Amino acid sequence: MSPFHLFGIRHHGPGCARSLVRALEALKPDCVLVEGPPEADGLVGAVLQAGMQPPVALLSYCPDEPGLAVYHPFAAFSPEWQALRWAAGNGVPVRFIDLAVAHSLALGKAKREAEPVEDSPREDPLGELAKAAGYADGEAWWNHQVEERGDGEELFTAIAEAMTALRAEVSEDDARDLLREAQMRQGLRAAQKDGFERIAVVCGAWHLPALQANVTAKADATLLKEGLAGLPKLKVAATWVPWTNRLLTRASGYGAGIASPGWYEHLWTDTGSRRAIGWLARVAALMRARDLDCSSAHLIEAARLADTLAAMRGRPAPGLAELHEATRTVLTLGDEAMLAFVADALVVGDRLGSVPPDLPTVPLQRDLEQAQKSLRLKPEATRKTLDLDLRQPNDLARSHLLHRLKLLDLPWGEIAQVGRTARGSFHEVWTLQWQPEFALRLIEASRWGQTVEQAAATRAVERSTQTEALAGLAALIDAVLLADLPSAVPATTQALQDRAALTGDAGQLLAALPPLAQVFRYGNVRQTDAALVSQLLDSLIVRAAISLPLAATALDDEAAAALRTQVLAAHSAVGLRDAEEQTAAWRKALEQLAGLPTAHELLQGLATRLLLDAGDWTSERAAQQLSLHLSAGADAAKAAAWLDGFLNRNAVVLLHDATVWGLVDAWLAGLGEAHFVQVLPLVRRSFSHFSAGERRDLGQRAAQGAAAAEPQAGADWDESRAVLPLPTLRLLMGLNA
Repeated sequence: MSPFHLFGIRHHGPGCARSLVRALEALKPDCVLVEGPPEADGLVGAVLQAGMQPPVALLSYCPDEPGLAVYHPFAAFSPEWQALRWAAGNGVPVRFIDLAVAHSLALGKAKREAEPVEDSPREDPLGELAKAAGYADGEAWWNHQVEERGDGEELFTAIAEAMTALRAEVSEDDARDLLREAQMRQGLRAAQKDGFERIAVVCGAWHLPALQANVTAKADATLLKEGLAGLPKLKVAATWVPWTNRLLTRASGYGAGIASPGWYEHLWTDTGSRRAIGWLARVAALMRARDLDCSSAHLIEAARLADTLAAMRGRPAPGLAELHEATRTVLTLGDEAMLAFVADALVVGDRLGSVPPDLPTVPLQRDLEQAQKSLRLKPEATRKTLDLDLRQPNDLARSHLLHRLKLLDLPWGEIAQVGRTARGSFHEVWTLQWQPEFALRLIEASRWGQTVEQAAATRAVERSTQTEALAGLAALIDAVLLADLPSAVPATTQALQDRAALTGDAGQLLAALPPLAQVFRYGNVRQTDAALVSQLLDSLIVRAAISLPLAATALDDEAAAALRTQVLAAHSAVGLRDAEEQTAAWRKALEQLAGLPTAHELLQGLATRLLLDAGDWTSERAAQQLSLHLSAGADAAKAAAWLDGFLNRNAVVLLHDATVWGLVDAWLAGLGEAHFVQVLPLVRRSFSHFSAGERRDLGQRAAQGAAAAEPQAGADWDESRAVLPLPTLRLLMGLNA
């Protein structure tokens, strides 16, 4: 039998990685076996390519069920990564010897189907050692004893002894671990059978005792046969994908996440004795970039404090805990907010890896990469803001791409809904942040098409058949038009027409109006064909108007408040459409609602106010309704609801609209003393929605008397001179484009 050498590791760690490289240089093995997915054997050579920059991950997935996937992340300081690079650089064969991902995914799928509950997190096996040594957890113990030291090959002998002692105390091993370890032993036997003389095995420290155990090949074969019997046959593909430091903090694949990838990266790159000074210098640079005070004296005192803390704790050099405490005490003066951004930017970090462009991937990902390149949209892990001017062809194409990706459930960008990105402007303001998980989502989305445009259109059509709510379908049409997917417009609009024909629900009809009205009114701004929805919008307005009065009857307060919100949004939508027939139908519905005795008083008051604002009702007619609903014989709760609807929670209009002010003022002034005392709580309830400043302004205007309500005569002005700046204003506002 050929000799083999075991190197027990945790998934990430600079000290362990550095010691492993030294051990491999001393041993010079002729074969390296690594714990990892066998399906990725053909991808090892890519680790030396120029475009491969960690952190990266091996993505193993099932093409037929892309949701079945697993990531195996690697950082520059991961021992397995360094083992792969050493072997590839020295021409030494590398084999992954873990359980095949096809079997691992099948086991997980079978377990979820049998027990549809989430797995509880596994306890850290190093926890007992950590407690015995006075550490809070196994991660802290491993960090101080292994990663911040790196003692050469002797380190692995000590790790093996510790793991053997721990495994001896475990009464029962995990069934999946037993299968994995049996497969690892089989892989080791295969390498020995192939005649390799010096074999290096790099695996998780927990598995060391199992690989040294005296187990026969027949026993392992039997265990694997019985454990994998009856599992579904899964086809698995593998590729490299970019990863981020932030995602290294998560447990993924066969490795545990780490809390401080940025610190580990610093330990890997800064091997000198003055690594504490280097870390504090990075903290200082970060603070100064944010205009925070951090002098050389601060750094000197922080370094001295970190050294003192390390000496008191019996450690050869300051670790992350000591540097963190020194930073808090000296540099941030106890400010936890400042300490939080230091931890986020340095302890974790936002590094995003990259992979060579010639690695195997799906056509959809290739199309997206080409679009990113042509549109100069580089995927980055850091959050950034992108302001698009939709009058520019390149910015418009960027907008289309981002909207298409949102339809594919790939939110690379989130669009702001206010300010410069308002629907009436030529701007869209996006916040972009690329996530490595998007690689898997692209694989999942590839079943809808081989290009982003084709996949987004197919996905939109599919969603239109699955969406029941009219508001959801209207929003989907809006998204399709924003994404410039003309092939999906007929199917989505037809789906909305079909659903609308089968529903008489006023709530759904009202909810569908705002998104369609936005498309119709502002479609030309974003160069979409607004005429595609005009006929559909007109039909829905008429149907919503017909059903509104009946929908407003027999409602409780909560349902009336919800319908009030929908009525206001629909009223704005009708105004955006601005069609004579539809506006007339809507105003007729509001008139019916205002005078309908069985309708909720909140909605009656709202309808009265909307008709008054539109000029359809005179002030005298609105005053009659006001007196009727707030008379002495009216129920107090109903009167309060009507007044709340009429005021519409809008103090600004009450302050600046002389008509509304005059109505309310005249009504209050005409009340008798007894009626006024009865009505006062109702008025206070309605005014409670206003801010303190608005209530103060109302009081000041009331104190000025009736004269304040009279509109002031406007000054004479020359209309011919007033129109002179209009061309310039249109040019500045982009209205001539």
